[in-house]
Amino acid sequence: MVSTDTLAERFRSFAATSASRAPLYRTLATAIADDAQLCSLLQVASDEQAIPVLLFAAVHHELLRTREPSLACFYPNLQREPAEGDAFAAFRDFALLNADSIRATIATRHTQTNEIGRCALFVPALAALNTEVGPLSLVDVGASAGLNLMLDRFRYTYEPGGSVGPASTVHLPCSTRGPVPVPGTLPSIAAAVGIDAFPIDLDDDDALRWLEACVWPDQIDRFERLVAAIDLARTVRPVVRHGDAVDDLAATVVEAAAAGHPTVTNSWVLNYLAPASRQRYVAALDELGSRFDLSWVLAESPAQTVGLPIPTTEPAEELTVLSVVRWRGGRRTVQRLATCHPHGYWMHWEHPEA
Repeated sequence: MVSTDTLAERFRSFAATSASRAPLYRTLATAIADDAQLCSLLQVASDEQAIPVLLFAAVHHELLRTREPSLACFYPNLQREPAEGDAFAAFRDFALLNADSIRATIATRHTQTNEIGRCALFVPALAALNTEVGPLSLVDVGASAGLNLMLDRFRYTYEPGGSVGPASTVHLPCSTRGPVPVPGTLPSIAAAVGIDAFPIDLDDDDALRWLEACVWPDQIDRFERLVAAIDLARTVRPVVRHGDAVDDLAATVVEAAAAGHPTVTNSWVLNYLAPASRQRYVAALDELGSRFDLSWVLAESPAQTVGLPIPTTEPAEELTVLSVVRWRGGRRTVQRLATCHPHGYWMHWEHPEA
């Protein structure tokens, strides 16, 4: 069990480093750090999951269910003109009043995102692969609800660079620097399947509510586009299978290869694997690449995924790095393409080196 003193330090660190796009959580974290009773709610989590964002998500999850007005009025995603003043008193009262439910959520769930903004990072890389090898058969590892498997159904605007994609209820803007190769059309996707250890059931309203709860309430655009993507997914029904990122990878990729050029994608997933599991993940791809042509497009933080075959600085960067790994004729090559915002708001294209 993590001590309340340690938890207090984690909240102070979160308050000091949280993005400017999260002023509500930054303010709350500052106050929670001095409140042992609130910190103790996290003690039912595993040591690795006893982090501020899990408490915030658990409270948000309860609030999305109840819409309790004394706290909801401070949440920008629930109140277009949120109340002014300090939200902490209302947050504390709500959290302690619903402590049993919140503890149950903390004890049984882990933070989970399905950040569709990352599709804007993948599109230029996948389009280039499409030009090279023809229609792609995607295997998205860590697919959650499978929303990123629908990337060919979203509309993208690259600034500068132009727009691409069909008219869609999901519109993803991305600011660019450098010669981003914005395609004229979206890549041709022959098939798409996801793997996830804890896949989100699109018919489970509570599971979808948890996915929404993990979005920070200050980030209204992320919240709204997630809701729009969920609505679209309930029509499209992307295929996501329960499975292990390493143990079930090979069989899924072999199956995908029958439909088109097998292309594995993952974004902010491999940081959740232990170093030994990351090595096994790369080894599995190397083994597959020795048997047939294969591509791997990844958006990960080098600092949090030590051991991946991606060129990085020393010490390794915290920023998200977009890369593509190719196996052609059994030979592996690696290209670092861009540094990016982790939610896809911007990308700085670099001159890749094989």
